[in-house]
Amino acid sequence: MTLASLFVLLAIVATVALAGMLAVAALNAIGFPRLAAASPAPSSLPAVSVLIPARNEAANIGATVRMLLAQSYPTFELLILDDQSTDGTGEVARQAAAGDPRLRVLGGAPLAAGWLGKNWACHQLAQAARHDLLLFTDADVRWQPGALAAVVAHRQTSSAALLTIWPTQVTVTWGERLVAPLMALAVLAYLPVWLAHHSPYVLAAAANGQCLLFTRRGYAQCGGHSAVRGEIIEDVRLAQRVKAVGLALRMADGAGLLQTRMYHNWGEVRDGYAKNILAGHWNSPALLLFSALFHLLVFVGPWLWLGAGLFASETLGWPQWPVALIVMGISVRGLTAAMTQQRLRDALLLPISTLLMCWIATQALWWRLRHGGPIWKGRVIR
Repeated sequence: MTLASLFVLLAIVATVALAGMLAVAALNAIGFPRLAAASPAPSSLPAVSVLIPARNEAANIGATVRMLLAQSYPTFELLILDDQSTDGTGEVARQAAAGDPRLRVLGGAPLAAGWLGKNWACHQLAQAARHDLLLFTDADVRWQPGALAAVVAHRQTSSAALLTIWPTQVTVTWGERLVAPLMALAVLAYLPVWLAHHSPYVLAAAANGQCLLFTRRGYAQCGGHSAVRGEIIEDVRLAQRVKAVGLALRMADGAGLLQTRMYHNWGEVRDGYAKNILAGHWNSPALLLFSALFHLLVFVGPWLWLGAGLFASETLGWPQWPVALIVMGISVRGLTAAMTQQRLRDALLLPISTLLMCWIATQALWWRLRHGGPIWKGRVIR
């Protein structure tokens, strides 16, 4: 194969890939469910246990407790598992509750062999929960008025064994703005929602651990956190197990009712996503490398092609073909940004976002080589 024919082949691959992403994103823009607030909350909504694993979350937990206890929801309990925190997380939570009996703060047991920290904490929370709906959420998720009722009402309508919600990501610094929205792109441009909801294919599943609402029966049937005790991306694996046992998985966008700011600077963004990215590629360095090269091809390659054409005497399809690919890439990024309430103008910086994700992938591979796994909250996750 000549260099010219290889170049054409790569251009065709990029074109087909971007056209597919744009088509999936357009379909999801039409069909992806979104939460809708119900005010006041219907009194018929069932009791729910809200479960938060918390390790060194003193900076977040107070606001989260206050917002959850302010929800106008008929019957719920709020359980926080203080997972060996050293910053007073449990006491901050109790102070924020101001004696509200709906809050219980549990002391976490020492990490059991074979378990990852969050999975062990969630397992303990599920065992302590009193109600038949189990809502796992994170300490940094902010629940706007009516959000709890909206989540439970959506599950009631869908009759899902597992409903997962994508909170609206609050992004402030450039590291957050350029990287965090790519997680929504990965779902909305690669996974048609109808396939996740209605097909039996286990791999056609996604979930966000920031909000997982299980029926107790569904949680037990899929094995719960015990079945994914050693998984870094336990949320996705739980969704896959739900489908594997023939239960209903449903997904929805938080539509601003649920919000979170996961990280606050580039260092936190880099480390946070490096923790998960290799697990998201089935713990295969080769697959992660292929993914990085693929995304460089489709999101950065067209820009290089357009620039190189300025200095070449004759380039196939220039400038129309690379311009078309650039427009398609920006459209995918912009459409998924619009769906998730992110800044549309940041779509123009997609090549920089892609390079930052390659940096994150490199850090994940270095952690694997140097430590045997990612480092998170003082623990090496092997």
